[in-house]
Amino acid sequence: MDLNTAANIVPLLGWAVHGSLLTRRLASARRDPVTGLHTRAGWTARAEHLIRRHPRAAVLLVDLDHFKQLNDTHGHAAGDAALIATADRLRAWCGRNGTPGRLGGDEFVAVVQDLAAVDLDSLTAALHRPLHYDGLSLPLAASVGVCPISNLAVPTLTDALAAADAAMYAAKGRARRGSRTTR
Repeated sequence: MDLNTAANIVPLLGWAVHGSLLTRRLASARRDPVTGLHTRAGWTARAEHLIRRHPRAAVLLVDLDHFKQLNDTHGHAAGDAALIATADRLRAWCGRNGTPGRLGGDEFVAVVQDLAAVDLDSLTAALHRPLHYDGLSLPLAASVGVCPISNLAVPTLTDALAAADAAMYAAKGRARRGSRTTR
């Protein structure tokens, strides 16, 4: 290799390494560091794509019940364990049919391709299984709001999230357990 070729390759190699590092940083910024789920930014792009392609899609909003009490009583490590368990259960429930995310705090979100193909009762049951942590069995509970995209006049993610949020708060009002679908 002559000196001119080497002089041309070195800057290209530097840019390739720089580009790789930026790509990795962007990917990690779109992942929640505690749960590994997509953050709002990472999830939103996937959710918008999915609801455009699947008219039977649905958006779900999940909020942990009594999370502050769990955190205050058992400590932040137990709270983190509850967040991780919730993320794992939501990820397993979505499987290949959807995409889960964490909006922040104790609020999670998911979009599924076909609401009729999933079992909401199994999600509710999974989210209400106790968490085994540090020799204790900690109760977990969550309220779930669901918005089928077909219920919206214009199928936008913003409207679906707002409707799922309203349904989730309605579920919280019903004995703080279960799920509710917008009508």
